[in-house]
Amino acid sequence: MKITRLAARLAVGAMATVLATAAVAVPAAQAKGKELGTRSLAAVLTKDTGGFDHNSRDFDVLTAAVLAVLEAKPNSPVKVLADGSVALTAFVPTDAAFRELVRDLTGAHRLPGEKAAFTAVAGLGIDTVENVLLYHVVPGATIDRRAALKADGAKLTTALGPTVEVDVRSFWFHKQVRLIDVDTDDRNPRVVAYDINKGNRQIAHAVDRVLRPIDLP
Repeated sequence: MKITRLAARLAVGAMATVLATAAVAVPAAQAKGKELGTRSLAAVLTKDTGGFDHNSRDFDVLTAAVLAVLEAKPNSPVKVLADGSVALTAFVPTDAAFRELVRDLTGAHRLPGEKAAFTAVAGLGIDTVENVLLYHVVPGATIDRRAALKADGAKLTTALGPTVEVDVRSFWFHKQVRLIDVDTDDRNPRVVAYDINKGNRQIAHAVDRVLRPIDLP
């Protein structure tokens, strides 16, 4: 199954990068003379204490995955999400995104619930989950919506190492940001909500698919 291949290929060695010094090919959002706050993304994610629910637009599976990695590996590079003094931009998959990933990997006909989706993701192994999470983090810059919409064609260096490319598409009355990952077979993630934790050094944008750091057949 695809889920077995994903685990096998991603679990071979953790690819941790020096988070604070990675290069990013888009401008930071911080205005000249304006100091950004230091509230961390972890503080935002863990503010929702309701756990797994029926709201497909929030981040219960992602939060559980981050906490599972940090429980197993307290010194994982993922812990940067709890350090609000470090600038970064994260593309955070919604619960619906994780459910779609698990359905695709397992070949199931129906979407799993949030708890079942997390169980399947956790079953990939902590190293694999860690690497997938790091592929969603762009360290070194606070990229807000305004900057993202001007970044068509930019390649962002992730905390895992591989890049994602920004693809900005124009429609009649708006622009849409998509992210081109390593997987060439499936639809690329789209940003569905911008500027989570706006005004702080750590900012996030919600995406409707999980970014894939390998090309799955």
